[in-house]
Amino acid sequence: MNKKQRRWRNRILVAIALFFAIMLAEKLGLWNALFGSYATYGEFVLYLIPYLIAGHDVLRKAWRNIRRGEAFDEAFLMTVATIGAFATICFPETEPQLAEGCAVMLFYQVGELFQSYAVGKSRKSIASMMDIAPDYANIERDGELVEVDPNDVPVGGIIVVKPGERVPLDGVVADGASQLDTAALTGESVPRHVEVGDNVISGCINMTGPLRVRTTKPFGESTVHRILELVENASEKKAKTENFITRFARVYTPIVVFAALALAIIPPLLGMGHWSDWLLRGLTFLVVSCPCALVISVPLSFFGGIGGASRLGILVKGSNYLELLSNVDTVVFDKTGTLTSGTFKVVAVCPEEGIDKASLLDAAAHAEAFSDHPIAISIKEALATGIDQGRVRDVREESGHGVFAMVDGKGVLVGNDKLMSEHGIAWQESRQIGTILYVAIDGRYVGNIVIADTVKDDAEQTIRDLHAAGVKSCVMLTGDRRDVAEEVGAELGLDEVHAQLLPQDKVDEVERLLSLERDGAKLAFVGDGINDAPVLMRADVGIAMGAMGSDAAIEAADVVLMDDKPSNIARAMNVARRTMRIVWQNIIFALGIKIAILVLAALGIANMWLAVFGDVGVAIIAILNAMRAMRV
Repeated sequence: MNKKQRRWRNRILVAIALFFAIMLAEKLGLWNALFGSYATYGEFVLYLIPYLIAGHDVLRKAWRNIRRGEAFDEAFLMTVATIGAFATICFPETEPQLAEGCAVMLFYQVGELFQSYAVGKSRKSIASMMDIAPDYANIERDGELVEVDPNDVPVGGIIVVKPGERVPLDGVVADGASQLDTAALTGESVPRHVEVGDNVISGCINMTGPLRVRTTKPFGESTVHRILELVENASEKKAKTENFITRFARVYTPIVVFAALALAIIPPLLGMGHWSDWLLRGLTFLVVSCPCALVISVPLSFFGGIGGASRLGILVKGSNYLELLSNVDTVVFDKTGTLTSGTFKVVAVCPEEGIDKASLLDAAAHAEAFSDHPIAISIKEALATGIDQGRVRDVREESGHGVFAMVDGKGVLVGNDKLMSEHGIAWQESRQIGTILYVAIDGRYVGNIVIADTVKDDAEQTIRDLHAAGVKSCVMLTGDRRDVAEEVGAELGLDEVHAQLLPQDKVDEVERLLSLERDGAKLAFVGDGINDAPVLMRADVGIAMGAMGSDAAIEAADVVLMDDKPSNIARAMNVARRTMRIVWQNIIFALGIKIAILVLAALGIANMWLAVFGDVGVAIIAILNAMRAMRV
């Protein structure tokens, strides 16, 4: 609770203490003994004291809005209702509503304070994300570290990140090794090891050793800056439900004001009872009609849902996307980097008879010694003994089909079937799934090596979780070979697999799937955000996977998952659906209670105390329910 809220709370507590002291004295007959026949007027003055202590700011706000021509709001409703309650002193034939008028203002202020506290609490999860903003960057000048504004560091400049400090800018490690805490970005508590040549992104905390980092982006384009912009703008993109409640309140408020006025004036003009009786009904109607429970709790529910998701490393760009995500029944995946790791690994070494596995892998790895191609890297990583480049000479690419090199004085060919055919080598075709590299030494075929992109550990569980959450169809679109795609699809339990697709083919396929959606159901596309931007933008909900540092992902997607785990897709959908359940619980509860008490007020059954519950009590219950959206 901040300083302003504490002052507000203390003012309300003083007013409530005075209110109950005055009420107790009234029940004990002290005012009758003290003021005699003027006891009612004495109580009027006394109840005005806590009323003004608690509600003077509400009265000022109502007056300002009236002068601006914006009268119909909660402050106006409370002002008219409470002043009207105090005005019952002018009707001797009815019991004055002094305590009730004071209580309406007091408990309305309690509800407003509670709302302020709840909004502040829900902002904390967003604020924790805002804490990733760096205050400074360290640069070296004359052998000493100097703190400068991150905006002043040029691209290509060297910054020093000490243990315990946040990385202020995106860059590449130029010197040092350390562990990085990425929890603020990904929600993942496991530290990430970095060393020379590794990319680091702003917002992470350096945990162990000092790092010298060469910056690759200005601060305005850094990961942390883009994330902060995303979070700050999230509240501007409102859900249809939220926009409806806002429009509803604008129309609803003036209607109930004139309905209360009609209830107070028309029946007594028609001779249906005393003016004081119908005035009291109109005032009660006015108090209970205040729409604050809806106006407060619905945006608060969405805000809480967005905040709760951010704590899981799931960034939702607005409550409209949270609402759309809750209605998704078709999830379309890219394969590489989404369901699979996107990095090649050797999954099988298949030597010919009389050839040793280790010698086959050794020859192939050394032939690829000078290549930076992902496939070559995977073969070199599979060789436990490491690469001795001194054993290799005369390396040349072979028409894009592979490589030739002299390894230990022997001619080694490594590549696809076309490479073998070009050199007239009799080779045995492999039926295994994956990228097949055939190997020949001095013109003799010696075996093959199978390279494959491995499925992520939690990918299979993700598909199960999505089906359990009610997703009807999980579809994979990939540019990879059909046999590879179908094997991945069968392993994960996907409903549809479409392979060998160009980027435009993926868009066409998504268009086809969108045309099949019915009854408000939505389609989500999940991709890495780099080459899938057109499809991410075309889907109802675009979800970017593993997007740390990916500008394309943050730009194109509606939901950004900051880590590399597909299981967070199901978690994001669960957060969205839970948030929408809470929103509709509040709408139905608030409207149901209010309509019931409004009818009772119009019939003269509900008194002012019940109206206070119908307004403030319902609002507090709805706020408490809305705060559940933050718990993830």
